[in-house]
Amino acid sequence: MPSRSQLISDLLGTVGRFRRQIRRTSSHGPDVVAGLTESQAELVRLVGRRPGISVSQAAAELGLAANTASTLVSRLCAGGSLIREADPADRRVGRLRLTPDIQSAADESRNARRSAISHALDDLDDTEIDQLTAGLDVLAKLTRMLQERQT
Repeated sequence: MPSRSQLISDLLGTVGRFRRQIRRTSSHGPDVVAGLTESQAELVRLVGRRPGISVSQAAAELGLAANTASTLVSRLCAGGSLIREADPADRRVGRLRLTPDIQSAADESRNARRSAISHALDDLDDTEIDQLTAGLDVLAKLTRMLQERQT
């Protein structure tokens, strides 16, 4: 069993390499997040997956303070990537969507990432799939614990 310090290093290294490899795998089309901060890129990806999400839902999903999310939204709207519209049922609620060109590029990028992962998963056996599933459960729990300790 690795030491706690080694486990932390391995976890951060593996997650980082995974994220970089997924970005490289899906970089054949237009890069919708080029030139954006990591927080902006996460927001663009989220809105691309969930058009119509409210600003407050996006903030909660990304673990951001409401004012931070609002600042990100304002910058992305000013940059022409994001559209914020008032919810017809409650004008106080801002609904988000990507501009059509950015949504198309985000869809293409997401499909490329999902396809790459799907093909890689095909090469794992059932035991490895079970281990990966269990590991993801633990990683999700660890993420929630870190988020709770931050507040």
